Amino acid sequence: MEKITHLEALMFSAVLENCVDQLAILGYVMPVPQEDKNKVKEMIQEELDNNSPDLMSAKQESGETVTSTALKTTEHKQQQGKTEGQKSAEKRTTRAAKKLKKIYADRQYASDVITVTIKNMEELGTFSSLTDANERERAKKNKFYDILIREEKGKKEIKALQKQLQDVKKQTDKDLQNRDQAIDRLKDKLQENTAKWNTESYYMKRSTDLQIHLTQRKCSNAEMALEKEIQNLKSKTDEEIQLHMETENFLTQEYQKVKDKLEYWMEKYEKDTAAKDEETDDLKTLKAENLETMQRFAKECLAFQTTIIIDRTDKEAKRKQIEQEALEQKSALKVQAWWKGTMVRRFIGPYQELEKYLKEQLAEKEGGKEKSGAKR
Repeated sequence: MEKITHLEALMFSAVLENCVDQLAILGYVMPVPQEDKNKVKEMIQEELDNNSPDLMSAKQESGETVTSTALKTTEHKQQQGKTEGQKSAEKRTTRAAKKLKKIYADRQYASDVITVTIKNMEELGTFSSLTDANERERAKKNKFYDILIREEKGKKEIKALQKQLQDVKKQTDKDLQNRDQAIDRLKDKLQENTAKWNTESYYMKRSTDLQIHLTQRKCSNAEMALEKEIQNLKSKTDEEIQLHMETENFLTQEYQKVKDKLEYWMEKYEKDTAAKDEETDDLKTLKAENLETMQRFAKECLAFQTTIIIDRTDKEAKRKQIEQEALEQKSALKVQAWWKGTMVRRFIGPYQELEKYLKEQLAEKEGGKEKSGAKR
């Protein structure tokens, strides 16, 4: 870089000194605590003393120190037992304080760079420190922007991968759940079929054994029954022959006795028949008397029934009349209510004055709105 003349250096120095003075005034005006100002100044001054060309590192460290101290103080305050409204107010105040401290650090950094530039111009006649600081600042901003772009791309890729992972996980869980359900169903069916086959085989075996046992038992019982029946038939045949002989003797004796009794009962029959004919005649006369009594009672019952029916019809007619009167009264009330509502809505009869009153009120309101519009 070409060196500038002493006169140009003085002119540039005057302009830069004016900028330093304006930055100093701005530093005094800014509402930043004095302790933070002193800390920033000390750190930037130490960095400039150690390595005056490396101003970028001084600016970065000063900004990071300010932000870290502000974060520590805000975290300590937020950990106190305060309400949500107070916490939100504190967050707003801490953000404003961070911005002010950052602006103050940038102002101090610019002032220090300009001061070093003035010194180089007076001593060496060059302002390379200013251009170097600008280049470093530009490189840092480009690097910072690249980091932000890469970070945004990484976040988008991470979100897409997370979404894909969640979808794959959901599908896998769903498939596993469906497989588990299918396995459970198949296990249940297998258990049911196994239990069913075991019960059927056990039942068939028992049934076969029982049928064989029952068949054998039936056959043995049938043989024993046939033998007993043969013996019984033989004994019965002998008994029948003996009984036949005894019965024949008994019947001859009984025939003679019955013949005697028949003659006795024929005579008794004739006597009893005559007595019963007399009783039948008496019963017929009694039946005629009872029939007359029953007819008389039937006539009285018919008269009572007609009286009861007439009374019930009269009561039913009175009840229907009362219901009809109540229904007519209810209908009349509804018609009256409808007519009164119609008169009020259409302003008929005595409600014409109400229509005039409402129109006057509406006209007054419209007139008031027009006056207010005219005033405006």
